[in-house]
Amino acid sequence: MAYWLYKSEPFKWSWSMQKEAGEAGTEWTGVRNYLARNHMRAMKLGDKGFFYHSNEGLEIVGITEVCALTHPDSTAEGDARWDCVDIRAVCDMPKPVSLKAIKANPALANMALVTSMRLSVQPVTEDEWDEVCRMGGLEPPPRAP
Repeated sequence: MAYWLYKSEPFKWSWSMQKEAGEAGTEWTGVRNYLARNHMRAMKLGDKGFFYHSNEGLEIVGITEVCALTHPDSTAEGDARWDCVDIRAVCDMPKPVSLKAIKANPALANMALVTSMRLSVQPVTEDEWDEVCRMGGLEPPPRAP
């Protein structure tokens, strides 16, 4: 199992919108970066991820799960280079974890959110997953079934 982080500007797609998508989840569309796309191609059903509000809030606010493997991105207008996965909301982060708190934690100094700020879909190591979940009051951290 792997862990991920999905960045979204809340005025475009917020955590509350993600939760409203329900059990079926929704496509994670609009990714136009090859590395981020390749991360989605590596995802497996049940992989967990952080939902991060970028630009406004700058914090991890929820936990997601991959519910459909990569397929053509419906917003790519027929451009076969771009894929997406479907994700669904799992639970709120009891205490949102801010970017400031992540940057202040030495255990997270190498986290992609700190080192690769612009990437919209990022890998998260198991140790980073556990630490951020601890910081957010989510213990034990959600795992794949």
